[in-house]
Amino acid sequence: MTAPTPHPSTEGRTPYPVGLLLAGRRVVVVGGGQVAQRRLPALIASGAEVHLMSPATTPAVQAMADAGELTWHARPYREGDLADTWYALVATDDPAVNAAVSAEAERERVFCSRSDDAAAATAWTPASGRDAGATVAVLTGDPRHSAALRDAIVDGLRDGSLAARQYRSHGAGVALVGGGPGDPDLITVRGRRLLADADVVVTDRLAPRELLAELPEHVEVIDASKIPYGRFMAQEAINRTLVEHAKAGKFVVRLKGGDPYVFGRGGEELLACAEAGLPVTVVPGISSSISVPAAAGVPVTHRGMTHEFTVISGHVGPDDARSLTNWEAAAKMSGTLVLLMAVDKIGAIAARLVEHGRPADTPVAIVQEGTTAAQRRVDATLGTVAAVVEAEGVKPPAVIVVGDVVNVLAAAFRH
Repeated sequence: MTAPTPHPSTEGRTPYPVGLLLAGRRVVVVGGGQVAQRRLPALIASGAEVHLMSPATTPAVQAMADAGELTWHARPYREGDLADTWYALVATDDPAVNAAVSAEAERERVFCSRSDDAAAATAWTPASGRDAGATVAVLTGDPRHSAALRDAIVDGLRDGSLAARQYRSHGAGVALVGGGPGDPDLITVRGRRLLADADVVVTDRLAPRELLAELPEHVEVIDASKIPYGRFMAQEAINRTLVEHAKAGKFVVRLKGGDPYVFGRGGEELLACAEAGLPVTVVPGISSSISVPAAAGVPVTHRGMTHEFTVISGHVGPDDARSLTNWEAAAKMSGTLVLLMAVDKIGAIAARLVEHGRPADTPVAIVQEGTTAAQRRVDATLGTVAAVVEAEGVKPPAVIVVGDVVNVLAAAFRH
């Protein structure tokens, strides 16, 4: 059912905005189609005792009923269904049924929203969205206009562009935020919101750099980059920085590339803050181990081809006494191997995998600077990858994928 167009008689009508506290109260929804499917989640989230009157439903609505989130009466609406009801929503494509429900609601003094005719309703459903515990609801009488305004407000709150973001509901503490693989659009909504609240940002070289330009002038940005075989800030110094600034009353965001807990030392930083008695929020990020291959046309799993994928850190080689990886077991697995921080060790790694049984002609994809404007993909095999990486001048950061999945979408991606 399509969204209703504004009725001429709604012009000039000013609704009284109010938030209904429906927890434990009976709410009746008539109709189980697409409109109901969109409206039901918010009613369920409110804690309402939802009763759905409809001979049929969409699969998604049926799943809600099967999960016990609502009571589905698999029949048409009947006179009397609104008894003891606090709120009603009419969403069928039968005008006669909609009119009958509205008439009963009027007699029983039940506020009733209609998806087909706003002028005949006693309640309008606002376009709503949530951010940081706040609900934004917009009523204009025109659903499209309401939705556009809602989106603009919520987006502004989330990215910090609205002045209301100057109000913070939290005090001093630390947030460990995964910034994703590099593209600034791939940070989570929560991560971006917390970043907009920061007093201090401790960032590394793999975090989305463009996001730093959006920070207000008063925000202190501390570079905690670790450049391979170059300048770096020791982990102990990073931990100390987080603790000192948070203890000084600041809200500190540790902005990291990828996910904090996937070779990001997020656990070490959390332990340091916890030992100092500081509140810590962990915001997961999109790991480069999955997203970078995807951006280059490589699914790390594919039906009928692999039942597992393994993410391995290659920052130390197979012959290094510090290595904790069972390379023999990895070679004998039939699934995908994703290697991070392995560019300069790929020759030794590939040789060890072949030594323990992986065919030398196993496809390999190397994706450098994934999801950024500088992204490039280089293909090879286990037998040739060392020479290809050297010839192509591949530099970190790069994600290396080993397995048949490398070629599964090759033809489609070229087009």
